Amino acid sequence: MARPAVRPRGMAPRWTPIGKAVRMDLRRGLGEAPTATGMTNLAQYFRQHLATPDKVLYRQYTRERWRDVNVAELGDRIGRWQAALRSLGLAPGERVALCLRNSVDWVAVDLAALGLGLVIVPLYVDDNPDNITWCAINAEARMLLVESSRKASELVQTGATLPPVYVLDPDAGDARPSAATLLGAAASTPVQFVDLDDNALATICYTSGTSGRPKGVMLSHANIVANVESCRATDMARSDDVFLSILPLSHMFERTGGYYLPLAIGAKVVYARGVAQIADDLVTQKPTAMFAVPRIFEKFQSRIEESLAASPLKQRLFEQCVARGWRSARGKATPLDRLLTPLLRKVVATPVLARLGGRMRLTVVGGAPLDPRIAHTFIGLGLAMLQGYGMTEASPVLSVNRLSDNDPESVGSPLPGVDVRLGELGELLARGANVMLGYWNNDAATRAAVDSERWLHTGDIAELHDGKIYIRGRLKDIIVMSNGEKLSPQDVEFALSRDPIFGQVMLVGEGRPFLTLLAVTDEPDEQKLISRANDQLKEFPRWARIRRVIAEREPWSIGNGLLTPTLKLKRPLVADRFKAAIDAVYAGKCAA
Repeated sequence: MARPAVRPRGMAPRWTPIGKAVRMDLRRGLGEAPTATGMTNLAQYFRQHLATPDKVLYRQYTRERWRDVNVAELGDRIGRWQAALRSLGLAPGERVALCLRNSVDWVAVDLAALGLGLVIVPLYVDDNPDNITWCAINAEARMLLVESSRKASELVQTGATLPPVYVLDPDAGDARPSAATLLGAAASTPVQFVDLDDNALATICYTSGTSGRPKGVMLSHANIVANVESCRATDMARSDDVFLSILPLSHMFERTGGYYLPLAIGAKVVYARGVAQIADDLVTQKPTAMFAVPRIFEKFQSRIEESLAASPLKQRLFEQCVARGWRSARGKATPLDRLLTPLLRKVVATPVLARLGGRMRLTVVGGAPLDPRIAHTFIGLGLAMLQGYGMTEASPVLSVNRLSDNDPESVGSPLPGVDVRLGELGELLARGANVMLGYWNNDAATRAAVDSERWLHTGDIAELHDGKIYIRGRLKDIIVMSNGEKLSPQDVEFALSRDPIFGQVMLVGEGRPFLTLLAVTDEPDEQKLISRANDQLKEFPRWARIRRVIAEREPWSIGNGLLTPTLKLKRPLVADRFKAAIDAVYAGKCAA
């Protein structure tokens, strides 16, 4: 949820007057976040479970089978890790870097470190080695725990001066220090929860770095607790829920929503085996709740549409189920809708939702734009799909739709305890106890992001209507053409991505007389690409048309440095890569 979910639109936005402050009414009062009485340390969310040692909190796939992990076993792991961390001489406030896949080990190390007042620095396993080492060194980590011998070797090959590296699951014969040797020398002790002051640092969570080196967001225990309690106050998550964890815990969206929140309410978390196994894990583990990015449901809907293509009757029934279910969910059902929706859902929706395990009742989607058509489909089928919005700097959730008031074209209403208003040029500003302490060793960036009145400048252009937030684009990404016309490139890119001919897209045109599209595609015919692109832009203003396309086959990826670990486009780097071709287009020459 570190980036906005942008509502696609065809027409120019209805801008709120510049500088007009709009304060949203919150159920619990302006600026009054729900609190967890007596909580000074995030790890105390685990302490509440010690009285029920047999309670299962986690499930993961280990040694070719699924295993449950109860409170007693987790407490033993935490205690051993705390003993190990103390044996290394680590003092409160010092940093421990984790480069691990989601697992009970991630949780155990995190809770052990937080309980001792140490600071966790989560790193993306799939990030490139140079970026991982830079973040670990920038945070002045005292130790770095990595997943595998291969990952350790990749980091060593960068030539950087790393903190001591420990391998969680080493290859046979790897002589590097391992987690097993570290833990083997430490006897388990009762889990410790040191009391901390209000500003005690819990984590340094690095941003994606779309326009340069990542910034280390400093979040305190109080910041994250405030966000967890605000999420809990929406009453959407339940203690009997089973969460499927599919997003990386190095991302605050999953960490707060899919880890700390379930721990706070005592819900169970199942760790998915990996991207390739998500479909199977959904069916076998039957989760009831999940935090996800839209891409997962886009793929799911594509498979549904493929399966319906061969049967016009099934396709018609599916469309009827979605349309009638959508009206029913929006409180606009006709008498015929009320009569037919239950039957259609039994015949049509039940087999479809069985592919999600058959018990999914709630999914919160963020981190990227959600196509309202995707939301209409799944809401129409009977699944509550709620779009939310946030950023790492806000711990991270700022707003989310509610079960009883869901407009998928918006990112919902602010959480209890979060105030929002519009600033210059319609920028969304937010304030609350969840707003970060600042950026690690970067005072200038902190001052630019959080003003003297503690308003967080999100960098997103928004509108506020009927108590909900509508994101219109990124302030820095607005393209101003040489004719004075302005547009958000994400809206155009979102529309273009609906055509499968375009694998990846990026719009350029700043200070130029017309728009050019950079695209990853297998189609070599530029005129065909231009025609297909503009077919998707018919509802946009006439000047928002593609005049040229620069195409290539090689996907933009983390590996070639053009995507962040959270799969966001590094726009300046993509533009630099195609600079010669872009200059040639606008000079009247043929595109490369």
